[in-house]
Amino acid sequence: MANNLSELSRLAKESGSKYPRRRALFGDIVQGKGKAFTGIVGPRGVGKTVLLRQLAFEVGDSFYISADTLGQADLFETAKTLARSQGVRNLLLDEIHEAPDYASSLKRIYDFLDLRVVFTSSVALSLVDSAHDLSRRVVLRHLWPFSFGEYLLFAHGIALRELTLAEIIARGWDPDHMRHGYLFEGYLRGGLFPFALEEADARPILEGILGKIIRRDIPFVGGLRLDEVASLERAVRFVGRSACEGISYSSVSRNVGITKYKAEQYIRLLEDAYVLNPVLPAGTNVLREPKVLMQVPLRLLYRDYDDAAGGIREDFAVQALKMAGRQVQYLKSKQGEKTPDFLSQEDGKDLVLEVGGRGKGRSQFKGFRAHRKLVLTPDDSAEGDRRPLFLLGFLRPV
Repeated sequence: MANNLSELSRLAKESGSKYPRRRALFGDIVQGKGKAFTGIVGPRGVGKTVLLRQLAFEVGDSFYISADTLGQADLFETAKTLARSQGVRNLLLDEIHEAPDYASSLKRIYDFLDLRVVFTSSVALSLVDSAHDLSRRVVLRHLWPFSFGEYLLFAHGIALRELTLAEIIARGWDPDHMRHGYLFEGYLRGGLFPFALEEADARPILEGILGKIIRRDIPFVGGLRLDEVASLERAVRFVGRSACEGISYSSVSRNVGITKYKAEQYIRLLEDAYVLNPVLPAGTNVLREPKVLMQVPLRLLYRDYDDAAGGIREDFAVQALKMAGRQVQYLKSKQGEKTPDFLSQEDGKDLVLEVGGRGKGRSQFKGFRAHRKLVLTPDDSAEGDRRPLFLLGFLRPV
């Protein structure tokens, strides 16, 4: 076992040397101080394994382990052997949720071994539910898909500065931000995943990733029965094939043929696996069911781009705001009323957002007294309250 792990670690370091360009999170981890372990969470295919292998190549006294190669081996005992016999000081654990009783093992490694640990997982639920065991020992960091700005850098070699939301409101961008908006559709079609840099069509890989999430990751972490997998697949298919409006726990329950309790459970699991993106309604006197969106670009597995464009734009707007660390809620309208789509904040004041096509305008904002109002459109219009949607892809994290 030890020899096999050593060879796999050597190969991982060799692989890491082949990727000279690095995400911002790489530098944050290398420069990080303190004893707390670092957990990297993010969707499958977003580049967590590559980042971990880059760390293995760059950081001395490192050892890389993919947790699915451990079998039933005890993680703590493996770490102890590596530290004492090979002088390992940095243990890099990929997809740690695959390791049996990993939370207990991490706790013992932290308490009894002089090791720095960085680990990854594609299922945030596994780590969140273990937080009480890990306590102060672990700091979780998100590795998100590429922002539009990162996509321009990695795919086209175009380096543009990040923007604050205040700069977008005040038209404080640079001419180059607008000049490259024509590349936004390629980004929405799958360019936000690193594997799309080498694949002309991202859909087959996305189908494989989604299948693994539904049939392996979620049942394993969420404790679902085998017969529930089909219902889970139907729930994702229903959201993917539907318009954004009206998708909630109740509509999923009705259309998939499951209880509302099960619908809520499935949506939570799919959120933590980075498939669905529920958005809670604003206000206190409304039914507290979320509006259920998808992660970009998974909607394209169920509908053509032109047919799904409206939903993809909403998916992107919410995802971009959340990736930048901003809270976002949806505005629940009364039947027959026109209202904006979402509510966020800028400088402590309400910001009302309408995501839509070229025909959207101020009629949606009637009755709202928010400090700021924006219509985010697919073109490059920046007159009045209108702003190009793609500018959210340059948002600086708060």
